[in-house]
Amino acid sequence: MKFTVKKVDATKRELDIEVPKETVSQKFDEVYEAIAKNAKIRGFRPGKAPRQIVEQHHKPLAQEEVLKDLIPATYEEVLKKENLKAIALPEIFDVKLEAGILSYKAKLEIKPEVEIRDYKGLKIKKMPSNVTDEDLKKSYELILQSRGGPKETPIDDSFARSLGYTNLKELEASFKKQLEINCDQQAKIDLENQIIEQLLAKAKFEVPEASVNSQLEHLVKDAKMRLSWQGLKKEDIEAKHEGLRKELKDIAHRDVKVYFVLEKIAELENIKVDHEDNLLKKVMEFLLKEARWEQ
Repeated sequence: MKFTVKKVDATKRELDIEVPKETVSQKFDEVYEAIAKNAKIRGFRPGKAPRQIVEQHHKPLAQEEVLKDLIPATYEEVLKKENLKAIALPEIFDVKLEAGILSYKAKLEIKPEVEIRDYKGLKIKKMPSNVTDEDLKKSYELILQSRGGPKETPIDDSFARSLGYTNLKELEASFKKQLEINCDQQAKIDLENQIIEQLLAKAKFEVPEASVNSQLEHLVKDAKMRLSWQGLKKEDIEAKHEGLRKELKDIAHRDVKVYFVLEKIAELENIKVDHEDNLLKKVMEFLLKEARWEQ
């Protein structure tokens, strides 16, 4: 098999592949043999028709099967030989089967070569997460607002009982606990964002367009689902499609860049887990552990 690999840019490659006559001929033999076993050709029992007769009746099908088998197999062989890690299905074009030789071209995007240094010892600062009386007051006001109650409603035992609590003390304890959980979660997100922003500033590589488009479609789908839950009609949601794509494009680009950076750190630190989602979580735990905490 002959092939050439053309570098289009940092993440795009174009392959020009030629499969020799011997390989193509062998594959046709296999395909025609399989077809002959089940083909119903007048005057012959299944599997007994001569090759020439089978070809006359099933040549288009045989060619289709040969291409269906040889193109993926030879494409994967080239990827393996050249150590190319494709991130999406290729675009196959210029397919020709002439004089017994198969040739075709393939456009693909590969995983980027990520350069990331100094990812240990990143400076992070934990935001204060104490729950104040003002926080509790705002929570009560939101409940009153949602129930259509006047702001002047006294926050007392009677108010607590209307929410299913024994008294105000029990209500405050419950609300404070939930607010503390929310604050801790927000503080964790803030720390992770501090790590991510520093990593993105240090990392240098070109983000693959195919990965961005895939993530963008995922984000748009989620956004449409949320709009549906809010009661918007299907036609109104679809009218927002292009607007959502523009709004979410930068977020998708950032998501993909973060993924490849964390994946590279996992590779460098030999961090392994069973599931991909857990991998990113493990890398973040590692980075937080290695970080320098500032007061």
